[in-house]
Amino acid sequence: MATQDPSETASVNGSNTRQAPDVTVIGAGIIGISCAVQLQAKGLSVAVIDKLPPADATSHGNAGIFAECGCIPVATPGFIWQLPQMLFDPQGPLSLPLGYLPKLTCWGTSFALNTRMQRFRHISQSLAALLKDATRLHLEQAAMTEADAYAKAAPYYYLYKDKAAFEDDKLAWDTRSQHGNTYDLLSSEEIHQRESAVSSEFNFAVSLHNHGFSPNPGMLVKTMARHFVEHGGELITGEVSQIRQKEGQAEAVVTDRGIYPVNKLVIAGGAWSAKLAEQLGHKVPLESERGYHVQIQNPGIELHAPIMFSAGKLVATPMEGGIRFAGLVEFGGLKADPNYDFCDRLLHHAKTLFPEIDTTDHVKWMGHRPSISDSLPVIGRSPDHDNVLYAFGHQHMGLVLGPRTGRIITELVTTGQSEIDLKPYRIDRF
Repeated sequence: MATQDPSETASVNGSNTRQAPDVTVIGAGIIGISCAVQLQAKGLSVAVIDKLPPADATSHGNAGIFAECGCIPVATPGFIWQLPQMLFDPQGPLSLPLGYLPKLTCWGTSFALNTRMQRFRHISQSLAALLKDATRLHLEQAAMTEADAYAKAAPYYYLYKDKAAFEDDKLAWDTRSQHGNTYDLLSSEEIHQRESAVSSEFNFAVSLHNHGFSPNPGMLVKTMARHFVEHGGELITGEVSQIRQKEGQAEAVVTDRGIYPVNKLVIAGGAWSAKLAEQLGHKVPLESERGYHVQIQNPGIELHAPIMFSAGKLVATPMEGGIRFAGLVEFGGLKADPNYDFCDRLLHHAKTLFPEIDTTDHVKWMGHRPSISDSLPVIGRSPDHDNVLYAFGHQHMGLVLGPRTGRIITELVTTGQSEIDLKPYRIDRF
């Protein structure tokens, strides 16, 4: 995959400064690459800058689900009262090292305020607007970029021990229905006919329509990036440290390997975007929500579609060569080493879900979800720099919202407008 030679780049004020493309995108994950391929499809010249190759961070290790049902924010009414149980449960879905707690004070206060019912309804409606037709958009974008082998339509199952446990989730399912999600309720016999490896302890399930998944989300993005380069796009390797500004505009991106002048700039750097936004005058309450996965190779069982284990907030997804178990949340910032002991919880839940699974051959992974305290991403134009656009903070919804975000950014660049009201996602909402 072609990359830009930094030796070709000089200071913005130097004599051999390269010509800036129409659009420069910071970030080579699913959001940044989706923006790049859609802008390119409109005839624009585009460069993507990242310190890592495409999809080598969170876009590689996510659960791989096109979750159109993802309109339920993390900050749900009653969540605060459930927090102690989650933290002290040795198999629970949440970890918060005590040493990191002081750094979460402001973020946590904002998060707590967003658990109010009025805020819950606003946030879920705003997420639903982005998620509409997300699977169709993924399939279309994958076909456009020769990546259709890595994007599949499929049901998405939510698994419960019994109907009473499902009914305890009434608010979530009523909210999903209100925003257009449709589904079937499955009996014990029906779910075990579809997925015979599931434990007999689970006797009720929901089968969501209009969903899908990627059997290799890393290759999905890498294949899109290859298409981007083959059609004239630039991939530039470099860690962005500064955005130079002049007269109300971004002038150049400063990296450890060169300085790159810009015309229009899209900031789509995931959990690393907040520090760049702060340089441009906006402090965003964003934390790294460290997510883990265990991918089991040669599991000895078959899985045909993704399953959410509701009690454990854990997802099992069929992947090329195995099954990926993803989920769990650890707050520890961007710099701390992974705590791979945390993955033992995933292995425990894997055996609970699938008693016959062979977990011997597995790999562990940790990545950084960009988590904003109101569960909504930042998407749209900068109010202060007229050539800057933002596309970050998608939390658990980064994969599923890649094509939609790319479409919005492309609309803003080419027409100045978006088919979706972007007020809920403005960077100056905080």
